[in-house]
Amino acid sequence: MTITSQAKHAFSVRMRTAALALSLALTGGLASGTHAADNPYGLIDPQTISVGTMGDAKPYTFTTADGNFTGFDIELFLNVAERMGFKKDQVIFTGQEFSALMPSVANGRFDVAVAAIGTTDKRKQTVDFSDGYLAGYLSVVTPEAAITDAAALKGKRLGVVQGTLQEIYAEKNFVGTDLVKFPDNNSAISGLNNGTVDAHFLDYEAAKDYTVRYPALKVAINIPSFDAPAGFVIRKGNDALKVAFNKGLHDAMQDGTWKTLYEKWFPGSPMPEAYLPKK
Repeated sequence: MTITSQAKHAFSVRMRTAALALSLALTGGLASGTHAADNPYGLIDPQTISVGTMGDAKPYTFTTADGNFTGFDIELFLNVAERMGFKKDQVIFTGQEFSALMPSVANGRFDVAVAAIGTTDKRKQTVDFSDGYLAGYLSVVTPEAAITDAAALKGKRLGVVQGTLQEIYAEKNFVGTDLVKFPDNNSAISGLNNGTVDAHFLDYEAAKDYTVRYPALKVAINIPSFDAPAGFVIRKGNDALKVAFNKGLHDAMQDGTWKTLYEKWFPGSPMPEAYLPKK
C-alpha cells in the first residue's frame, strides 16, 4: 500500500468511526427519550412501584398472618397508586426497620417509603416528601402509675424507635431521661414488659393498640404533633412522582376516600379539617 493509499485508508477508518459514534449517540438519545416516555415517574422498574415500609406499626402499616401488608397508610397508598394507573399487584411492599427507610429511598433501593413518616426540615435535606396526609399525637405508654407527665420521666429509662419523631422530640425535651433506642415498636414493648425500660414513647394510635394487647400498660402522656405531618418519602429531585402523589392524595381527600379509610383504621379519633372534603 502506498503512502497515498494509507492516508486514504486512515481517512476512511476515521470517517466510519465518526459515523458509528454519531449513530450510537443518536440511538442513545432516542433510547433515552423512549425511556423517559415509558417511565414518566422515574421508577426503578417502570412497571412497578417499590415501597419500603414497616411490618409492626399498626394501624398504619403492618403484616397480617399470611404475610401481606395492610393498614391505613398501605390502603391509602394503594388507592393513590391506582389513580396513577398501577394495579395492586404492581405495588411491591418490603418491610424494613424504620431507621433504614429514608436512606433506602435516597440511595435508590425503593421508589418511596410509606410508614406514617413525619415531614421535618432535617429529613428534607436528604429526601423529598409528598404533601401531608396524617397528623396526630406522640404518646408515652407505661405500667408505672407514678408516670403521669413529662417531668416524671426524669431519671427513667424511656424506649424510643431509632430515627422517629419520638426520638427527636425526646432528645430535645425530656432532659434527664435515659433514652434506650430500639429498631421497632415490638422490641421496645417487649423491653417494657420485661423491665428493660420504664416507659416507651411512640405515636398515639400504636400506643392505643398496645394497651389493648397488654392490659397492664396505659397511655400516660399525649403530646400534640401537628407540625410534622406524615408524607410519602420520595427520592430527592423526582418531581414527577411527587406531583403524581400529591394529585392522588388531593383527589382521595376530596372524594371522601381518605375520610372513609381514617374512620376504618382510627375509629373515634379526631380528624384534621385539612384532610376532609371541601364543601
